[in-house]
Amino acid sequence: MTRRWLNTPFAALDAAQLYDLLQLRQDVFVVEQNCAYADLDGLDQQGWHMRCLQGDLVLAYQRCLPPGISCPESSLGRIVVSPQARGTGLGRDLVQRGVDFNRRQWPQSDIYIGAQAYLQAFYDSLGFVSEGEPYLEDGILHVHMRLRLS
Repeated sequence: MTRRWLNTPFAALDAAQLYDLLQLRQDVFVVEQNCAYADLDGLDQQGWHMRCLQGDLVLAYQRCLPPGISCPESSLGRIVVSPQARGTGLGRDLVQRGVDFNRRQWPQSDIYIGAQAYLQAFYDSLGFVSEGEPYLEDGILHVHMRLRLS
């Protein structure tokens, strides 16, 4: 079955689409990573929701936010690949598509992420550079990372 990519502003998501992406976020970030945190942070409504589907199944997802929403830069967040699609290169494809989208939408802005620290080398390989010391967020070690314009 072929994969298809969608990137939708919040207002254009229907209830079933929103449910599916929130379910993937909950399954991975809350259940799999055993992390109780407020996933619904008030930022979804201002973002674009990029996802890879196979049939109706969400295989990968990320939220693309404009500058000034969660930080001065544009940002990528809630980056997640479903367990059944890991190890296929889908995560790299997802993040690169997010970078490309943010650069087109907000060309004068760096791209910021708050990455889980164990994925730092992955994000390094995509051009992101860590800033500052690792920090605990919701019980998981994270690092601020930035992809500069040039």
